[in-house]
Amino acid sequence: MIATDSASWRRFLIGESAPILEICEIIHLIASKRCTVLISGETGTGKEVIARAIHAASNRADAPMVSVNCTALPANLVESELFGHVKGAFTGAHSNRGGRFEQAHRGTIFLDEIGDLPLDVQAKLLRVLQEREFERVGSSETVRVDVRVIAATNIDLEAAARNRKFREDLYYRLNVVPIHMPTLRERRSDIPLLVEHFLEKIAQAEGSPLKQITSDAVEYLQQQAWPGNVRQLEHAVQKAAALSGDRQILTTNDFRPRRAPIAIVSSEPGPLVKVSKDGLDFDAVVSEFERSLIDQALSITNGNKSHAADLLGIKRTTLLAKLKNFEPSALSLAS
Repeated sequence: MIATDSASWRRFLIGESAPILEICEIIHLIASKRCTVLISGETGTGKEVIARAIHAASNRADAPMVSVNCTALPANLVESELFGHVKGAFTGAHSNRGGRFEQAHRGTIFLDEIGDLPLDVQAKLLRVLQEREFERVGSSETVRVDVRVIAATNIDLEAAARNRKFREDLYYRLNVVPIHMPTLRERRSDIPLLVEHFLEKIAQAEGSPLKQITSDAVEYLQQQAWPGNVRQLEHAVQKAAALSGDRQILTTNDFRPRRAPIAIVSSEPGPLVKVSKDGLDFDAVVSEFERSLIDQALSITNGNKSHAADLLGIKRTTLLAKLKNFEPSALSLAS
């Protein structure tokens, strides 16, 4: 069972699926230990979120957690970034500078995409894990640190070690406590909670009313593949919330990919819209048809909404209401 005092860190982990509850149990068991953790999983599954939960649950929570994206570090500055340097160690080293490990003293360092570290830096990292000490670049003075190391990767480090692309001894040093992040496809039951969390996050960040989502839209989201995992889902919610304007209810159409403009036949007999053998999205087609008419009217009136409403035979308030449901037009619309 998970301890009742976990509320302070449990907020990082959105979901009640079996894989998430298993990870929560692991975090509860290792929180007070200094053991190294290796988090694996596809891109976008939330590996850094797990690292932050571990840090928040530990007795190091009041100390810094320093995150390092190993992929983003310049190859010639990786060692300096991690372990620091002294004045004159290389061109541009105008003063002494502590590295990320010193910044994380008594706290946690999170090494994301650790599989991208150069082999020579891997050797120095191995020593840090074994001895908790290192030298800054250009110095012979030993620096000792008290740091918990959490690493993450989206590649198979064990296979990389077998192929001599990653140090085998470092892999075993990192893989003391392995945590595998499930894909979103493996935890579809968490999607409603994740969507709710993202909508609350958007409302708080923008100081706007909290938007709601229909049950049909949630069901639609649960049916998708989500190759980009939780990160892709969050971006989809952000996009839907932004493009829905002032509308407070998000529907399935807010998440469906926009289709190509419909073909309207105006001068020849036959249907205005042809239904293909593959079918069509009725709501999307009707919406696109309305938008086409409104855009044409606004174009004719140079963006004058009152005149455009007259051309369409609708009230100006009706036109304004429909415009709120559309993406911002490229037209410069007059009020």
